[in-house]
Amino acid sequence: MILPIVAFGTPVLKKKAKDVKKDHEGLSELLENMWETMYNANGVGLAAPQIGKQLRIFLVDTIQMEEEDEEMEEGIKQAFINAEILEEEGEPWAYEEGCLSIPHIRGDVERLPNITIKYFDENFKEHTESFDGLNARVIQHEYDHIEGLLFTTKLKPLKRRLIKRKLEAIKKGKVKVDYRMKFPG
Repeated sequence: MILPIVAFGTPVLKKKAKDVKKDHEGLSELLENMWETMYNANGVGLAAPQIGKQLRIFLVDTIQMEEEDEEMEEGIKQAFINAEILEEEGEPWAYEEGCLSIPHIRGDVERLPNITIKYFDENFKEHTESFDGLNARVIQHEYDHIEGLLFTTKLKPLKRRLIKRKLEAIKKGKVKVDYRMKFPG
């Protein structure tokens, strides 16, 4: 089932998400709905707070980016539950990011290119893995969501000032998108 994506200004997007228990009722259905919602909105990642759930779950599918960019490393398609970034390293690099909860706004965000992350998959099997490049970037972006952070907080001050009116318009529902959204209030 395609779920509405909550818009900028919705309180759940600023809250640190809670751990998911192994026996969480309806977990597989929730994951299935999140995948369907993400693909319907043409996203490469989606976190549970973006559908109004204060849970430490996010999805990443960079395989579709790999198909568009021949130079990209091998993409991943993975659910991350109760993730914890253990290490971030390398030289910071800027890349233009966007977010399904903040439509039509993009901006350069600096992130470190290499991460090591511990997480559970959809079968609650624990993994500790390292990722780099765009895979690491998308993971970091979605991880920020479960930490209550949005990419706009990582933009340079001038850019933040320039998008302030657009953010206010999104809060008020004055934005057109071709996927279901839910606005604060």
